[in-house]
Amino acid sequence: MEFTVVQGDIAAESADALVNAAGTSLHMGSGVAGALRRSANGPINEAAVEQGPVDLGAVAVTDAFDLDAEYVIHAAAMPHYGDGRATEESIRDATRNALAKADDLGCESVVVPVLGTGAAGFEFERGARLVCEEVWAYDPSTLTDVRVIAYSESEYRTLEEVAETVRSE
Repeated sequence: MEFTVVQGDIAAESADALVNAAGTSLHMGSGVAGALRRSANGPINEAAVEQGPVDLGAVAVTDAFDLDAEYVIHAAAMPHYGDGRATEESIRDATRNALAKADDLGCESVVVPVLGTGAAGFEFERGARLVCEEVWAYDPSTLTDVRVIAYSESEYRTLEEVAETVRSE
């Protein structure tokens, strides 16, 4: 499996599946979810919310509508209750479950954001390490191309450094 890091807007990526950084209600608000919702040009938020709420770390799947993908995998790394903060466990579980769901769907390619950071409050570098460790440890069935994405240049540089460290360990 090829594991790469990329910079840009996840909504502009082309893959079999795009992973949404979701909360347990699956309501698509801001950040990654907002970018995907706006670019989907369809009732993706409604389709996601109909499947929720889900447990922390769980995933749900919707059509990708006008995104350049077949599926959006909504990975609930943050709770939509209590303090709304992601944890190490929720980030690991959501990442692992998103990869497994992509495999279950027969996907060859998937783009994953650094789950649990941003609105979910987890520190970016630590979150990037958790996501990269899960991707690196994952044993795929159908996945051949896994891209972890960061939006800003500074987060991309951090992600690149973290991914290189994880690969070399």
